[in-house]
Amino acid sequence: MDPVSGLLHGFSVALQPQNLMWAFVGTFMGTAIGVLPGIGPALTIALLLPVTVYIEPTAAFIMFAGIFYGAMYGGSTTSILLNTPGESGSMMTALEGNRMARKGRGAAALCTAAIGSFVAGTIGTLLLTFLAPPIAELAFYFKPPDYFALMLLAFLSVSVVMGTSKVRGFISLFIGLSLGVIGIDKAGGMQRLTFGVPDLMDGVELTVVLVSLFAIGETLYVASRFGMQKPNLNPLAGGIWMTREDWKRSWKPWLRGTAFGFPIGALPAGGAEIPTFLSYTVERKLTSHPEEFGHGAIEGVAGPEAANNAAAAGVLVPLLTLGLPTSATAAILLAAFQNYGLQPGPNLFINSGDLVWGLIASLYVGNLMLLILNLPRAGVWVRLLFIPRPYLYAGILIFSLVGIWGVSNSWVDLAMMFGVGCLGYMMRVYDFPIAPVLIGLILGPMAEQQLRRALQAQQGDPMALVSTPLSATLMVIAALIVIVPAALHWRRTRKIVEPADAE
Repeated sequence: MDPVSGLLHGFSVALQPQNLMWAFVGTFMGTAIGVLPGIGPALTIALLLPVTVYIEPTAAFIMFAGIFYGAMYGGSTTSILLNTPGESGSMMTALEGNRMARKGRGAAALCTAAIGSFVAGTIGTLLLTFLAPPIAELAFYFKPPDYFALMLLAFLSVSVVMGTSKVRGFISLFIGLSLGVIGIDKAGGMQRLTFGVPDLMDGVELTVVLVSLFAIGETLYVASRFGMQKPNLNPLAGGIWMTREDWKRSWKPWLRGTAFGFPIGALPAGGAEIPTFLSYTVERKLTSHPEEFGHGAIEGVAGPEAANNAAAAGVLVPLLTLGLPTSATAAILLAAFQNYGLQPGPNLFINSGDLVWGLIASLYVGNLMLLILNLPRAGVWVRLLFIPRPYLYAGILIFSLVGIWGVSNSWVDLAMMFGVGCLGYMMRVYDFPIAPVLIGLILGPMAEQQLRRALQAQQGDPMALVSTPLSATLMVIAALIVIVPAALHWRRTRKIVEPADAE
């Protein structure tokens, strides 16, 4: 099915009344959790996984997409009015947006953020619509060495790029890979890391780990540090619409932010942080009002917010076409697919066309809903910030416990939930990245399977892993991801040491 026909069919699915309802629920929830600091789309989708198994898959993923996109919109509200990003992609928005709010231009900042998000989200979804099918077709030609090399690239890039330390990144990856191998080895029939517990023979329940890391670990961390803080809001002033000058200064950053966000979001470990930072840096260099940067420049809000939302669309390209998650939220979406017995990749477009195209079409609908929800109603969303945090996090913990018990009815899962939750809390305390754990857990068994297939085809010859041009290229890129940062660090250290020795 060509992209145009697929999209038209997708709209026939997305515009059904029940799916429109789920799209609205998703966008509403996404905006709400984006506004609340410390609660992001990954945590929310993880919490909903035990519940949504009873919902039809297309409706569930339309809701998840609404949550994903909505969180990008909502995160700008707390960045601008509270100087506290609701999610990581809104960090750069806080630099200029909060200063605009302090000067009485909070409404203009929220307006350019909402419109920029709509423009970038729509363009990103258009690119997703026309790029996803050909990439999915190319994936049919991938061989086991290609898939293994691609997953190895994802492992290394996520571990090196995310977090402040490569060592911490690799430790997080090791934890995820270790959790992924628990259970019976499908090839040899041997038990691995079960410790004599029968409930672990089927492996670790993915939903338990996801909910534990986010709903337990993340909320304990946020509550322990920020639980008693009261919001210090900057008031909305100046109406909701931007001036003619604001429009003139915003439309180019919207487009440039989109150009940064979409391709970087599609890369392993790309995420939203890198394109938003690049967008802010470029706008600071290109602006005709350099004196305003650091004091409330509207370009510093328009560009990063566009990059943030375009990156969300970019994340969906490798997820839907290759089954490759490039962020924590994408990893949880992949887990949601697996919960329904679906594997994202080229076959998904053939076997589950209604779901894929309905999901893509819902992104257009959701973007329009989000613009309507956010542009005139920013002041309403701000009221969510006055919910006492102890009540909020207590509710999250209770909901997660009930959800896990309702799905598994297993005391072992509850005990594992407590243990993994404490592990997640300690990881946050000592600044270990969470994303490598998720990607190692989800992709680890798949990488093991592709590794075995590649080696079996060549009678155990390790050169089979670089036997195709694509696998060899990906292996070289993976090696460079590890070697280049280490070499640059060594060079910087040497330059610092040499002058010291000379003195």
